[in-house]
Amino acid sequence: MSDDLFPGFDNHSIDTEEATLFCRTGGRGPALLLIHGYPQSHHMWHKVAPALAEHFTLVMPDLRGYGASSAPASGDDHAAYSKRAMARDMLDLMAAFGHDQFRLAGHDRGGRVAYRLALDFPEHVVRVACLDIIPTLDTWNAFDWAYAIDTYHWAFLAQPEPLPEMLLAQAPEAFLDYTLASWTGDKTLDAFDPIALAAYRRAFARPSTIHATCEDYRAGAGYDRDADQADIDAGHQIAAPLLAVFGVDGIPPENIDGKAIWSRWAKDVTAGTVPCGHFMCEEAPDAVLDHLLPFMKR
Repeated sequence: MSDDLFPGFDNHSIDTEEATLFCRTGGRGPALLLIHGYPQSHHMWHKVAPALAEHFTLVMPDLRGYGASSAPASGDDHAAYSKRAMARDMLDLMAAFGHDQFRLAGHDRGGRVAYRLALDFPEHVVRVACLDIIPTLDTWNAFDWAYAIDTYHWAFLAQPEPLPEMLLAQAPEAFLDYTLASWTGDKTLDAFDPIALAAYRRAFARPSTIHATCEDYRAGAGYDRDADQADIDAGHQIAAPLLAVFGVDGIPPENIDGKAIWSRWAKDVTAGTVPCGHFMCEEAPDAVLDHLLPFMKR
């Protein structure tokens, strides 16, 4: 697999305990793990990777079930696509490259994997950034009629199999393009490089990817929400410094105080915004780097 978005980076296929993950690596310096979100792949980092690679050794995987990574079978509890299972994948991946401690940043679903990894495996996480999300438990608790309309996919994709799979399979590219455009600030596909967009479309056309991404959201409606509640009940907090960056027109609703929410979850929180929609690394890469670089370099 090759394209022109990551010149000078290396491609890998790494076996973890439960999956085979495709990833790209490159750069120099301390390790920085970058985790993409729905409905994308590691390609979403291509506009910020060159600048980050000047300071960090980057590891950019496709999550299990996404992109060019494998899609493990899932059971009735959907635990195979829980953020805990995905976090274990990330830990195995970083160990394969010899990185025992590392920084990490995650966007969308990748941000949920990132904060779960920081909660479950604090000894490995130096710093963590979560882009355009609030924790899963808080997201479910924030739903009112307006947020439910704006964020309809949380309930739709979490419906029991085969309803969402059956509907998405009828027009996967149309659904993908609509979703990508509708979550940007200008409601178009203009922010997406044609090579990246082709990669998103190629992966999302596979029935295994459609099913895996639905399982991701089913896990979010049950397993992940319960794991978050258990941590809150036990008083657990993320020990590593945490950066939360939100798109001004991103997915979390405007009336939510993102920094206040994250301060329940982490001891040291920095927060900021960028002038764009949800896909900030492709819509406003320079503004994202203005937050990420100084935070990760500390």
